[in-house]
Amino acid sequence: MELRDIEIFLTLAEELHFGRAAERLRVSVAAVSKAIKKQERAIGVELFSRDSRNVRLTPVGEQLRDDLRQVHQGLTQSLERARLAARGKTGTLRVSLFPINVQELRRYWETFRSRHPQWELRLRMAGYADPFAQLRNGEADILVTWVPVEEPDLTVGPLLFAEPRVLAVAADNALAKWSTTSLEGVSDYQHVGIEPAPDYWFGHYVPQLTPKGRSIDRMGPMDTLEDIFIHTAMGDAVCLFPAHMTWYYPRPDIVYLPVTDMEALTYGLVWRSDAENDMIRAFACVVRELGPLPG
Repeated sequence: MELRDIEIFLTLAEELHFGRAAERLRVSVAAVSKAIKKQERAIGVELFSRDSRNVRLTPVGEQLRDDLRQVHQGLTQSLERARLAARGKTGTLRVSLFPINVQELRRYWETFRSRHPQWELRLRMAGYADPFAQLRNGEADILVTWVPVEEPDLTVGPLLFAEPRVLAVAADNALAKWSTTSLEGVSDYQHVGIEPAPDYWFGHYVPQLTPKGRSIDRMGPMDTLEDIFIHTAMGDAVCLFPAHMTWYYPRPDIVYLPVTDMEALTYGLVWRSDAENDMIRAFACVVRELGPLPG
């Protein structure tokens, strides 16, 4: 089994969803399916049990996953160390982000790089499913996400910025004629949901109740930002966002309305407590010294 085949297998074993696995691997769903079928033919048994609704590891698949994880980690770490050494680098700090305002956050990236040229900094967008998994499985060192985060194994670091909220609605929705909106006023609409995610955490993004106690229905789960845009543009749901979405993702089929009765959404750094290292501490120090973006 080649290294790429191992990566495909382990990614699907983690996501248990062909679409999410393909997105993480930046390949087509067909490519993932083809690779898995090739592996199953070579081994002579199914590694995944799948139907129209679920993907599950078979007992042989579970055994192979457990055996390959350590092997894959060792191989990738060895290759990464060799690549870094060739460029005169000694380590890589991997930062995964939920917000997309990378340009506004450049002062943090550039300051870290200028102070610590011996380390490489890599940025990637976070996946919507199981938001803290990328920290726990070692794919990311730091996650930039909204707070609060109340996980016993995770450390919450300094804050980066806080932004007011906007509501994305279809351009032909009656709400699009308004200049502003309120959470209270749109509680009859379905809102986008994410699963699996801690209720307290996602509830800070889309509350379960309006300020007056009316229930807010969530549609979902959504796997990608494009899924969210499709369902919003089609009028199936509305979606709350931080305000920077209005200039990073202007679309002819979606209108963004300022929300008047919600507090600003605050984003900060989060990392796995037992994985804290010099690179994480150095980046947190940069953020603390520069302070949060002006509101």
